[in-house]
Amino acid sequence: MGFIEDITKLSEQVRKRFDQVVGEEATKMALIVPFLSALGYDVYDPSEVMPEYVADFAIRRAGQFEKVDYALAINGTKVMLVEAKARGQKAEAHDGQLSKYFNALLTTKVAIVTNGIEYRFFTDLRDKNVMDKEPFFTFNILEYDTKDIDNLKFFHRDNFDITPITSHAEEMVYVKGMTQLVGNILRSPSEEFVRFLVSELRSSDHRYEFQGNINARVIEKFKAIVKKSIQGSLLDLMTSSLSREMSQPVKVEVEPEIEEEEQPQDPQESKVVTTAEEIAAFETIKAITQTSKSYSFELKYKDTTSYFGINLGKTTWWFLRLYLSSQKKSFITRLSVDEVKSLASNFEVQEVTASVGDATSKVIISSVSDFAQMTSLILKCYEAEAAKHQTFIPDVIRMEKSA
Repeated sequence: MGFIEDITKLSEQVRKRFDQVVGEEATKMALIVPFLSALGYDVYDPSEVMPEYVADFAIRRAGQFEKVDYALAINGTKVMLVEAKARGQKAEAHDGQLSKYFNALLTTKVAIVTNGIEYRFFTDLRDKNVMDKEPFFTFNILEYDTKDIDNLKFFHRDNFDITPITSHAEEMVYVKGMTQLVGNILRSPSEEFVRFLVSELRSSDHRYEFQGNINARVIEKFKAIVKKSIQGSLLDLMTSSLSREMSQPVKVEVEPEIEEEEQPQDPQESKVVTTAEEIAAFETIKAITQTSKSYSFELKYKDTTSYFGINLGKTTWWFLRLYLSSQKKSFITRLSVDEVKSLASNFEVQEVTASVGDATSKVIISSVSDFAQMTSLILKCYEAEAAKHQTFIPDVIRMEKSA
């Protein structure tokens, strides 16, 4: 079952049991825990989904330590916090406890406030390591569309990566604000906007020139004209070939794009500790890829709080992502489930249901030594990604390798 089907099924269940859920504890068990499970988190593993989480820095108040309802961890690193409200309560406000935990746990960059129906996602766009007062994304399990599902995929366990989440959150905030601004301008053009258009119009073509300044009388005269022009322009856009362009995703860049590998290192990323186990896995996989007779890329890795990615020199050119916690070990690929099963028949292979990075399959392993038994699979993953970028080994090198 895919991610969309999982959410659809959960939505139907929530709708059926909605009226029977009373109180915060019932909301957690009947509505919130199933949602966390749909996001790929093992709700039965207390090292991954930690209910009633109490941090070392918690202060005792009225005989009890301050706590958050849930802390979610990936490979032992806490990545999200959840504050639960009873079904029927508003999910708008969060208390100081949640923000205090968010601000103190530097690896935790996402906080959720929910009543089991509405999920409000917060991060730290305004001030680093300080939880924003307003959410950047709201998901309603009973009312959502395709775009909401695409946004929700970013928080699935298999996809969680704070760098693209932060970038996407910033984009959503600016797009929302800009959409509201443009909508208000189009519905009721301000004097400043009318003045701008009139000025641009008369400077664009001598046919529209007129004597005198753009004063209040001129602006009042052009207000009705601007409104009619806006209506005409919108109609043209809706009925022309430009409507196809409008349906394509638009990337909003707030600042000049920088190659991903050249970006300044995030302080959070600098706190990630690369383990000896991850290095051992990288060296094993590197040795396997060096046997390729068609491609020669210098492998690199990106270690994050949630996964250890192996790429062909650019982080977007990844072909394996490793999850090597002490309790669970797995890796995901961009190959189809059927193809992976044929190349790793002795291992459990699962479908990745909520991918935002073309990942389609997950392989469960017991230790990094298992990579030595999957030479064909690893080589196939490497060459499939390498083929996209068409860097071939010269014939003379190919001959040397085959000799």
